[in-house]
Formats: sequence, structure tokens, C-alpha cells
Amino acid sequence: MWEAYRIGEWCEDVAEVRGSTLRHLLISAPSSRPGCQARLRLRGARVTGELNLAEITVRGSIRLDRCRFDATPCLDNAHLDTAFQLNSCTMPGLSLVGARVTLECEITACTVTGTVDLRSLTVGNRLSLNDTAIRPAHGEAALDAQSVEVGEDFWASGLDCAGTVFLNSARIQDVLAFRGTRIGRDSGLQAPELTVGGGLFLDSGFSAAGQINLYGASIGGTVRMDDCRLDGPGAGRGAYALNLSCAEIGGDIWSGRGLVLHGPVIVRDTSVRGSVVLKGARFDISSNAPTADAALDASRLRVGGDLDCRDGFVALGMIDLRDSRIGGSVLFEGAELTALDNRYPALRGNGVEIGGVFNLCNGFTAHGRISLFSVTARSRVCFDDAVLDTPADEWALSYIGSSTATLSIRMRQAPAGVIDLSRSRIGMLRDAPAAWPAGLVLDGAAYDSLHPALPAQARLPWLARDPAGFVPHPYEQLATTYQRHGQDADARVVLVAKHRSMRRTLSPAARLWSLLQDATVGYGYRPRRAVWLLLCLLTTGTALFTAWPPIAVGDGTAPPFQPAIYTLDLLLPLVDLGQERSYAPARITQWAAVALIGIGWLLVTTVAAGASRVLRRA
Repeated sequence: MWEAYRIGEWCEDVAEVRGSTLRHLLISAPSSRPGCQARLRLRGARVTGELNLAEITVRGSIRLDRCRFDATPCLDNAHLDTAFQLNSCTMPGLSLVGARVTLECEITACTVTGTVDLRSLTVGNRLSLNDTAIRPAHGEAALDAQSVEVGEDFWASGLDCAGTVFLNSARIQDVLAFRGTRIGRDSGLQAPELTVGGGLFLDSGFSAAGQINLYGASIGGTVRMDDCRLDGPGAGRGAYALNLSCAEIGGDIWSGRGLVLHGPVIVRDTSVRGSVVLKGARFDISSNAPTADAALDASRLRVGGDLDCRDGFVALGMIDLRDSRIGGSVLFEGAELTALDNRYPALRGNGVEIGGVFNLCNGFTAHGRISLFSVTARSRVCFDDAVLDTPADEWALSYIGSSTATLSIRMRQAPAGVIDLSRSRIGMLRDAPAAWPAGLVLDGAAYDSLHPALPAQARLPWLARDPAGFVPHPYEQLATTYQRHGQDADARVVLVAKHRSMRRTLSPAARLWSLLQDATVGYGYRPRRAVWLLLCLLTTGTALFTAWPPIAVGDGTAPPFQPAIYTLDLLLPLVDLGQERSYAPARITQWAAVALIGIGWLLVTTVAAGASRVLRRA
């Protein structure tokens, strides 16, 4: 072994070696032969006793292949000038606390029955734990790499841990890869304040039982989670399957297929420069209810690109996007969301700002209400071909105080629940009469145009679906929209319908007055009725007083009697044409004169009230 070290060749003919002998060899390193590089390369040996290299400096590289250790190798605070490699070795543990490795540090395909302790380890190039199995005693950590610093990549693909993995405050210059890694025993990965300059790979069959804690992590590239399964630590407050809160992601969060999460996921206050792609993902907190509020808590999430939850995305539990800022679009086409508790909606997006479209369409299904208070979508909010499955008389969609250029609610079937659009601001509202909900709240809603452009009579049933009963604003808004598009006749139909609907809320006396206004002048929106009624009364009165003329009264000479002028003098209460005070009706014509005077007063009053209403509206 001594000679093999001097020439840098593999030593394969030593069946057993003491750890103290290896220590002596590395401390009293013999000089290399001319033209050779001294290094320890040992294969197939059993290392008895303790290999203790703590606080020593090793000039040559150490490469041990298929070796078996009786005791835990200790390299705490050691300084390895070149590389350190353990391949297919078996050991009860490994400790490199505070060690410095100038080049690569590789612990690959090894079997460890204790803890691999890499706290504060510094590696100049690459750190690798590929295909290593770590089986610590129950309750002990499998891999403790807190505050580790790696100058290039950290590869742990195929790592199999039956205990917790700690990467608290670790710093990786390039890539951190856990591809195909398995973490069991309800322990998980604890990596708060992790810093990775490149991408983080939790994909290719990655699975973990317990919490993946990446709180406050800084990832310079993309977080990939294809074919990833996370099983949270079970029920209880704070028992998350994935905690990615307060993190900074320089690329995307990407899952194109196979992401399954059993337990709550929290990405609150996280910033993602790229997109969040969760295609086909499944979020399930059915085993955590009722202690968990949301399957995905993404409140105050900031995304530069899209939030993509398409291609069979499923959530059993609330999706919470409150106060998030999405620079691109939010896409839920074909997704299925289920609220497990009536206290929470299936989707809560209150205060969300979206730079593109907000699509909950093309097969989107929600079993539970959708809550969208104060949402701003600069392009479109779409519910076309969606299904909102809520019981009758319960809220299906609360789109309150929100604004968008286009709102399309042409759903696959009419919701049994209530859709609330109150105080919303909409450029174009697209709907379908066949999919109008049983309850529709439009109080305070403002829209510039409607599609399809139905006549007023077809739109009136649309206004009468408010669970609160009569509300005046929806009628006024619809009339304004018709007027804006030059459809004044339809606007008048809507305004008359408003007063007729309001009539049911009035006292009996006010209801009678409303009926009179409706019959005479159509509440001021149909003034021709007053003209025709006046002509009819004038014709009737003229014929009556022609047949039974009144008697002249007074001492002076009465003007010639004119039946038409006399009738008009009776009908117009504030006009004196000289006929009414010069002639007095007798017998039956007295009652006719009284009726004409009364009708005249009513007619003038209703015309004045209608004209005042029209002028106020103008």
C-alpha cells in the first residue's frame, strides 16, 4: 500500500488495514516516485479501527472503492488539497464537519448505517452523493449538510435516505440535484435559507415522506418537480408537504407531469422571475382536513410569467392566490378544484393582479365557490364551458369589485348557485341565456357592452334574478348600455320595467300612483301616451258639450261658446282660456266637467313628474 501510494496506483491486494495505518500513511506521506503523483487508492479492503483524519492536511487525493469500515471515518476540520472519493463503500457513518476539499468530494453508491455529517463542509468543485443509501438509527439525521459550501454542483441523484436531510443555509454555486432521491420515515428535507446559484432538481422519481422545507431559499435557476411525490408529515397546523415561502426563484417552478403532493403546500410571499407550471399536478389535503386551510397557499406570490395549472390539474382543498401578482396569465383550463370544507372556497383569488388572461374555462370544474374580490385582469376573465358545482341558493362565483376588459361566463350549464358581479368594472360582458345562473347579483356592476346583443325584452329576465329582489342599479346600467349604442327604444323599455318592478315594493297608495303614471305617460319615458290621451279627452269633451252646451253665467256678455276651447280650458288646470268661467255645465255635463278637471290635474302632474325624471336622467 505504501508503494502504491508513491506511484498513485490502486492497491487491491490488501484484505484488511487498520485505520491508524491509513492515518500514519497520510500524515507521513512518502514522496512520490519521479514522474508519478502520490495518492491513496485503496480497493476492496476492510478498515478496522477508527480512521481519524481530523484536523490534518492531506496533499494527495483519497479514493476508496468497495471498502468496509468498522468505525465511522472522521475527517472533521481536515484540509484535503485535492479530491476525496468513497465509492461503493460500507460504513457506520461519516463525518466531515468543517472539512475543506479543494477539488471534488464524492460519496457515491455507498451504504451508511448512521449519519453522514457534512456540516460546514467546503468543497471547491463538485459534491456528489449519487446512489448512496443512508440508514441511520431511528430519530437520527440521515444527511446533515448544514452550512455546506460547494463551488460548483451538488449531486444527490438516487440518494436513498431513511432519515432527515438537513441543508440549512447551504450555499451551492451551480446546480443542486436530487433526481430520483427517496427520503423516508416522515422526516423530509430541511433546507431553510438555502442558496443555489443554478437550478434545483426534485424530479425523475423524487419522493419524500415529511416536510420539504425551503423557507427563504434563493434559487438562481429553475425548480423542477417532474415525477415528484411529496407526502407531508400528516395532520396538524404547520405540517406542510412543501414550504417554499419567502423564497426567490430566478427561473421557473416547473412540473410538466407527475407531481403529486399529499399535504398542504405553501409558497406565500415568494417571488418567481419566470413562470409557475403545474401541469397535471395533484394537490391533496383530504387526510389533513380540517386542520389545513388550503391545498396550495400562494398568497402574495409574485410571478413574472404565467401561473399554468392546466392538463388535468386537480386540487382537493382550497387554492389560495390572495394578493398575488402574476405578470402573465393564470390558466386553469380543464382543472378540477374541490373545496373540502364549506368555510373555504375552492379557489380564492382576492386582490389578484393579472397582466394577461385569467382562464377558468374549457372543462374547468369547481366543486365549491369561487371567490374573486378586487381582482384586476388586464385582458380577460373566462368561464366558458366551465362547471360551477354548488348547491342552490349558495354562492357559486363572487366576482366583486373586480375589473377586466372582458368577462365571459358562457358556462357549460346554468349554475344552481348565485353569481355575484356587484361593483365590478367590465369592458365587455359575454354570456349565454341558456347558462344564466339561478341567482345573479349586478348591483353596482358597470359594463360597456354585452354579447350577444339581445333586445331589451330578452334581457329583462336576466335582471330579475337577484336574490335580494328588486335593485334599481342593474336596470339603469343596462339602459345606459343601450343608450351608449344608440338603442334608445330598448333603454326606455328597461327603465319602464325598472319602475314596474319597483312598484311591488311600494305602499298601496304609492302603488296606485305608480300604476297611473305607467298607464298615462309610461313614467315619463312614453310622452306620446299623454298626447293621445289629451286628444281623446278633447274629442270626447267637444262632442259632449256640443250636444249639451253649458249655460252662460255672469252679468256681462259671455264670449261665443266654443266646445273644443271649453274642453281644453277644463283639462288644463293652470291655463285660463275664458270659457270655463263664462259657462257653467248643467245636469249630466256637471259630472263630465268634474271628471275632465280631475283628469287634467292628474295628467299634468304625471307629465310633470315624468318630465322631471327624464331631465334628471339627462
